[in-house]
Amino acid sequence: MIKEKNFCLSEDKFCEMVDYLKDFHSHNLDLNELENYLNPNGRELIRRLLIGHLNSRGLGDVGPIVIGSDGLHRSHKRTRSRIIKTLFGDIEIKRIGYSNRNVHSLFPLDAMLNLPTLNISYALQKNLILEIIKSSYDDSIASIERWTGVKIKKKQAKQIVIDASKDFDEFYEYKQSTEKEEAVDLPLIVLTSDAKGIVMRKDGLREETKKRAEAKIKKNIKTEPKKTGKEKTDCKRMATVASVYEIDRFIRIPEDISNEFFNKCDSKTKKNRPRPIAKRVWASIEKKSENTLQKMFEEALQRKNSDNKEWVVLVDGDLNQIRAIKNISRKFNKNVVIICDIIHVLEYIWKAGKVLNEKEEVSHWVSKRFELILRGQCKTVASGMKRSATFRKLSKETREPIDKCAKYLHNHSEYLFYNEYLKLGYPIATGIIEGACRYLVKDRMGLTGARWGLEGAEAVLKLRSIKISGDFDLYWDFYEKKQYDRNYKVLYQDPSILKASS
Repeated sequence: MIKEKNFCLSEDKFCEMVDYLKDFHSHNLDLNELENYLNPNGRELIRRLLIGHLNSRGLGDVGPIVIGSDGLHRSHKRTRSRIIKTLFGDIEIKRIGYSNRNVHSLFPLDAMLNLPTLNISYALQKNLILEIIKSSYDDSIASIERWTGVKIKKKQAKQIVIDASKDFDEFYEYKQSTEKEEAVDLPLIVLTSDAKGIVMRKDGLREETKKRAEAKIKKNIKTEPKKTGKEKTDCKRMATVASVYEIDRFIRIPEDISNEFFNKCDSKTKKNRPRPIAKRVWASIEKKSENTLQKMFEEALQRKNSDNKEWVVLVDGDLNQIRAIKNISRKFNKNVVIICDIIHVLEYIWKAGKVLNEKEEVSHWVSKRFELILRGQCKTVASGMKRSATFRKLSKETREPIDKCAKYLHNHSEYLFYNEYLKLGYPIATGIIEGACRYLVKDRMGLTGARWGLEGAEAVLKLRSIKISGDFDLYWDFYEKKQYDRNYKVLYQDPSILKASS
C-alpha cells in the first residue's frame, strides 16, 4: 500500500485492524466481542481519516493579505490550533490567522470548513439535539457518550439547544415561499390549537402565576402537584400548540361517525380518509396564547390560494380561546367556521351517561345521544338529560356531570352543527393537535422531575415542533448556512476568497 503523508496514521490503524481480524485469536470471538472491538477502533480509524483529509486541505492560506469587512488589511500570518469535538472524537485543526495591530484575527480555514463557534461540530450538535428533544439532558449526554465516546458538558448542551432554535421563524418564512404545489388545489385549510401546562422554575412563570405561588408559600401551601395526580397550576406555565394544514373534503353522514366510535364499522365499507397536506405544527411557551393564535392565522394566510379555500378552525371548546379566534378572524377579515372537537363532546356525554344508567346500559344510551348530536340536535339532548335528572330527584352533587354536559351543549351549540359539517366534508375532531400536545409538550416537557427555564423550554418546543413537522433535516441545513453567514461571511470584504485553499 502506497502511503500518502497525511493519511499515514489512518493507514496504520487500518492495517492494525486487518491484522487483528486476520489473526487466529479473533476467530474465537463471538459477534458481540467483534462488535465491541470494531466500534471504538472503527471510530478511531474514521477520526484519523478525517484528520488526514483536513491536513491535506492546507492551513487556509489565501494570499499575503486578507481584508475584513471593516476595510482593514491583515497581513501578519500566524498558525493557530483549535480542538473540535466530532462524532468520532477530538480532532486538532491547524490554520493560519491573519491579523494586524489592534484588529481581531481572521481564520479563512474556519470559514471554509464552517467551524462552529463552540468546540463541538455541527454533526455532533445535531445528533445531540435529536436526543435532547426526546429525553432528559442527562440521558441525552450519556447516550451520545455511549455511541461516540465523546463527553459533552450539560451547560454546553443547553447552549447548543438555545442557539439551534433561533432560526425557527425565518426558516418557516423561507420554506413557505418555496412550498410544493401539492396543497394548492385542496378546498379546505384547517387551523387548530390547544394548550398544555409545563412545570417551570420560579423565574420562568408568568407574573400572575408567580404572585399566586408566592401567596401560597406565605400561607405555607405547597404548589407541587400532589401524588394523587390532582394538578396544581401555580408551578406551571401554559404552552400553546398550533397546527395548520390543508386537506380534501371527507363527506360522511352521522351514522358513519357513530359506527366508527362504537365499533360498528365494516372494514370493507370503511371510507378512506384523506391525509393532511403541508402540515405544520409548532408550540410556544414564551408567547401569550393570543400571539400564537395570531401566528396560526398568519401561517394560513401565507398559504398559496388561501383566499379561495374554506377555513375551518377546530377547538376544544375553551370559550376564551374561541373569543380570541373570532377577534383575530375579524382583524384579518376572514370568514371561519369554528367547530368544537367531537371527542370532547363525547367525553361529556359519557360522564352524564354513567350517572343516568346502569353500567351495562351506558354505551347504548351514549350512542343514541351521540347520534342525535351528530344530527344537530344538541339542545334536545341537553334538555332531555336535565329533565331526566330532575325526574329522578338526583342530588346536586350526583347530577353534576349531567349539568356540566348540558351546559357545555347549550353554551357551544353554535359550534356543534355536525350534520352540516359532515355534509361539507369538514373535519370534526382535533386528533392532530391532541397528538401534537401529547408528543410535542407532555412526552418531553413533562418528564418526571423536570423544571424548565423559559428560554430553554421555548427552544426545546421549537426544535420538537420542527421534528414533528418532518422538517428537521431541512432546518438543520438552513441553520448551518445561517451560521456561516453570521459567523464568517459578514467578516470578509470579499467572501469569494473563501472558496479555495492553497
